[in-house]
Amino acid sequence: MTTQLCFNQSEAVELHGPHGLYIKPIAKLNISVTLPQMKTEGKSISNWEVMEKLKRMAKPDSFLVLRVSKSSLEFLRFEAEVEAKSLIKVLILRLDGKVIKLSGFPEPLKVRAAEAKINFPNRHDWDSFFRDAKNMNESNHGERPDTIKLEGLPCKWFSSTAEPDKPSELIIKKIFELFGEIRNVDVPMLDPYRHESQVIGGNFRTFSSFSTLTFEVYVQYSEYIGFVKAMDALKGMKLLKKEMSSEEGKEGKAYTADIKVDFDKTRHMSAKAIRKREKERTRLIELEKAREEQKRLEREEEEKKLEDERRRKEQEELYKKQRKQAKLTRREERRQQREEKRRRIQEEKRRIKQEAELQRRIALEERKLLIALRQLESIRLLTELLERVKVVRQQEEVQQRLEELERERLRQLEEEKQRKEEEEKMKLKEEARKRRELRRREAHLKQRLTKNLKTREEQEQEKKREGLRQKIRGRSRLKSAVIQDTKFRLDDYEEYDRRKREKNKKPKIRSAVVYKTR
Repeated sequence: MTTQLCFNQSEAVELHGPHGLYIKPIAKLNISVTLPQMKTEGKSISNWEVMEKLKRMAKPDSFLVLRVSKSSLEFLRFEAEVEAKSLIKVLILRLDGKVIKLSGFPEPLKVRAAEAKINFPNRHDWDSFFRDAKNMNESNHGERPDTIKLEGLPCKWFSSTAEPDKPSELIIKKIFELFGEIRNVDVPMLDPYRHESQVIGGNFRTFSSFSTLTFEVYVQYSEYIGFVKAMDALKGMKLLKKEMSSEEGKEGKAYTADIKVDFDKTRHMSAKAIRKREKERTRLIELEKAREEQKRLEREEEEKKLEDERRRKEQEELYKKQRKQAKLTRREERRQQREEKRRRIQEEKRRIKQEAELQRRIALEERKLLIALRQLESIRLLTELLERVKVVRQQEEVQQRLEELERERLRQLEEEKQRKEEEEKMKLKEEARKRRELRRREAHLKQRLTKNLKTREEQEQEKKREGLRQKIRGRSRLKSAVIQDTKFRLDDYEEYDRRKREKNKKPKIRSAVVYKTR
């Protein structure tokens, strides 16, 4: 049985806070879809398509589980599970009485939805069972309604830190003591001998395999009221586990697991069944001990046989090694004799070769000495020749260097002379330019002075003419040669004034020569 993520924890009721265990109501719906009559052969309705239509109708909510519980030619029945019981009424309003249209079918499919009834035993069930059951004595524990059987509990949710993969009876007792005092707890998974056989009511039930993810447990209460409280609390509920978050202030993920709860109908926790289980356990322990003893004897016998076989093989190996060693010794002696004979022959050859080599080296050394003497004489002769060549070459180099120095001195003198001539020419050109500039500036100053004198004379004449005009104002205008001449002179003055303004716009060049001239 697998666990599922839980996103809606609003209806969770605390079962045991330190372990993060809660119980949550199971919310299931029964959905029926009426099918149309098939008039065409070979035409069928896809259950998957119908389920997709139902999921769309349920939006924005969704189903945790939606599976086909019954299928016939007249209708399809689905079993659906949702997160919370509060969603059942909402989904019934969305689904009940609605219709579905499928591709290829003109007739709509009518949908009916209702809350599913949870199959859980009530007080009448266990009262009638124990009242009508034979070989039951309600005065004895385990033969009356005092034991709950729970199946599908996740092992990790009830485990301790020492054994994280196995449930702990101590933790189970702490959790279910919430409803009343517990007399006994039995977890078949924790009994290593239970997988072989178990005696219950005179019958053997074999345990061929165990689930390592979930387990079943029998919880027996001391009082009837504790049994009733537990049955009422677990009715229509599933188990919820909240994980601890590593970050502060944040809740971890929550998971739910469907569990099966029922009252014990097999007298599993009765004194007689417990004694039979203990007796069977003792028998299995003795049988296991006998098997272990038999295995030990067989192992010792096998080890003894193996030891004898090992010794025999060791003796054979030792004999083989001795024979092999003797053979190797004889072979080694023959090899040493051959090596000694070969060594003597090689030494004789080596001695003869060394003598020949010595004679060859002596002759070679004598030849090398003769060659060395000849080379020494050649070197001395060449050294003398080179010394003489070197003296001649040094004299030639000195003479060549003197000639180069002389040519360099003459070249420098020629360059100095050319430079001085160029400087003289530049000076003459600069003096001629300065003289031209002075003449131009003198002419310009003379022209300006002349114009200024003319302007003063014209102004004085204009004043005289203005005085004359004042005298004759109001009289008839006189046109004479004097007035016409005055008008002509006024036009000349305006032209002069315009030229002067244009000239003043240009930047004035004031140099040391101009200042000196002024």
